[in-house]
Amino acid sequence: MTTSATHSETAPASTPERDARPWIVLLTAGLFEIGYAVSTGGSEGFTELSWSISAGVFFLLTVFTLTLALKSIDVGIGYAIWTGIGSSGAAVVSSFVLDETLTTTRVMWLALIIAGVVWIKLASSPKLAESSETARTRT
Repeated sequence: MTTSATHSETAPASTPERDARPWIVLLTAGLFEIGYAVSTGGSEGFTELSWSISAGVFFLLTVFTLTLALKSIDVGIGYAIWTGIGSSGAAVVSSFVLDETLTTTRVMWLALIIAGVVWIKLASSPKLAESSETARTRT
C-alpha cells in the first residue's frame, strides 16, 4: 500500500533565487509588453508588415511569460505590475523609437506609476507581511 506525501513534504525548500524567479519572469513579461505596445503603435493599424509581425511576436511572448509568472504571483498584483511596466516603458521607449512627445508632466506621472509598482512589490514581500501580522497580533 502506498501513501501519498503531502505537498509540504515534497515541495523543495524555498530559496531567495527560487522566490525571485516568478518576479524575474514578470519583469520579462513587462519588457515584452513594452515591445508589443511600441510595435502596435509602429504598425499604424497593422498596415506596416514588419511592425505588425513584431507586434504579434511580442504579444505571444508577453502573454506566455505573464501566464507563467501568475502561477506564483497573485493575479491582481502581477497584472498591476505588468501593466505598470508596460505603460511606463512604452511611453519612454516610444518617445525614442516613434518620436512621441514625453513632457515633464508625463514623466512625473510615469514616476508615480513606477513608485506604485515598487510599493506593490515591497508590500507583497513575505517579510513585510510577516512583520505586519506580528504587529497586528501584539495589539
